[in-house]
Amino acid sequence: MDLPYRRAGCGKPLVLVHGYLGGSAQWEAQMSALSGTHDVIAPDLPGFGQAAYMAGPSCIADFAAAVMGCLDRLGVDSFTLLGHSMGGMIVQEIAARHPGRLEALVLYGTGPLGLMPDRFEPVETSLARLDADGVQASADRISAMWFRNGTSAQGYVPIRDVARLANPDAARNALIAMRDWDGRPALQNFSMPCRIIWGDQDRSYRWPQPESLWRGIAGAELCVIPAASHAVHIEKPDLFNAVLRDFL
Repeated sequence: MDLPYRRAGCGKPLVLVHGYLGGSAQWEAQMSALSGTHDVIAPDLPGFGQAAYMAGPSCIADFAAAVMGCLDRLGVDSFTLLGHSMGGMIVQEIAARHPGRLEALVLYGTGPLGLMPDRFEPVETSLARLDADGVQASADRISAMWFRNGTSAQGYVPIRDVARLANPDAARNALIAMRDWDGRPALQNFSMPCRIIWGDQDRSYRWPQPESLWRGIAGAELCVIPAASHAVHIEKPDLFNAVLRDFL
């Protein structure tokens, strides 16, 4: 599976993995800010963004394999790995399966349990509404939940437009993949440097999720961004980039 990707800069590889209804285009501010010091690689997950033409997996392990296949094709042997939201689940799976490949790990706006307790709506509700309303309406509604100011947020429209690209079957399969995934048993085995980034008004991953990561991964650093929701990298890109650069 040859995933499309965006790539910029030179230096140590930094791989950015987007989340549900996301795409590589959402990392524009990070690629611009970090490409002076890093080889920044942002794949599009199968079924989303530039890869919307691809079939979407229904398990997190298959998403992880697709990302690793992309990196292998590019000849990238070791790297720092950042995952956002569902992408955070994917990079946890990669860390569990390929720990020797990771220089460091950034878990952003994510958690170790795919059921996402206390999410703005249960995964089963998202599945039902996707079936009833279609992918575009679901993309519009869910994207709004990622911002403190909803549809009036400055970054909402471009993120919504990326979300609308999703393959409808892939959007459904990804919800199933998240629902059925549990990464908690692997956390105790993570030994690479790790930073957890979380916006304190995140409605997708409430505090118990990043707290479980922080307490479950030995030596993990926790950075809580105040007055920010699920899309900190869009709402407060300069602050997010500073937090990321400090860790790198």
